[in-house]
Amino acid sequence: MLIADTAKQVIDTANHAINAPTIPQEELRFGDLLLKGGWVMIPLGILLALALVMFFERYFTIRKAARDESSLMGQVKASIIAGKLDSAIALCRNSNTPLGRMLQKGLLRIGRPIKDIEGAIENIGKLEVSKLEKNIGIIGIVAGIAPMFGFIGTIAGVIKIFYDISKTDNISMGTISGGLYQKMITSAAGLIVGIIAYVCYQILNMMVDKVILKLETDAIEFIDLLEEPSK
Repeated sequence: MLIADTAKQVIDTANHAINAPTIPQEELRFGDLLLKGGWVMIPLGILLALALVMFFERYFTIRKAARDESSLMGQVKASIIAGKLDSAIALCRNSNTPLGRMLQKGLLRIGRPIKDIEGAIENIGKLEVSKLEKNIGIIGIVAGIAPMFGFIGTIAGVIKIFYDISKTDNISMGTISGGLYQKMITSAAGLIVGIIAYVCYQILNMMVDKVILKLETDAIEFIDLLEEPSK
């Protein structure tokens, strides 16, 4: 009889568990997940927006400077060979490009020693490169400090966990979940923002290096062209 009663209780418990209404799982949206990161997500969002704005502004500027100027170089070379110095200067002025401004400075120094012309071109080249590198350093700063903000969020999350435990005197998943959310979300967000900014920073640096190499090559070709008559 005892065994039969025990079996009946087990069956009743199983039937109750099967027939019990299921609690619908709350779907966690991406926006709600970000909000659980707390106030640290605000500066991280600002840093991400700043890095992206700076990246696209510099990207299109450097891309414009990196366009192929072989036609300009050919026209300037033809004008110099033909003895039309004023025409060559006008071509460089109208191009409104880093290479054009470098060649224009060199053309205006024709008649002086080659060393003076090289120095003038080099100085203009440095100025043009500094213009291209403007604000790139800000993206590098974002790449460095974004993970630090994530670490601050981690510390804030740990503090929240201990504060909630001390307030409720209850160590349960419900008590510590809020701090864990903040801890993990801010850490991940800081790393993601830092990685994005770092990649953008490296892309822009590679683009600038490519422009520098092209400007140096064209400058050498221009100096060689000026030295030809004296050889």
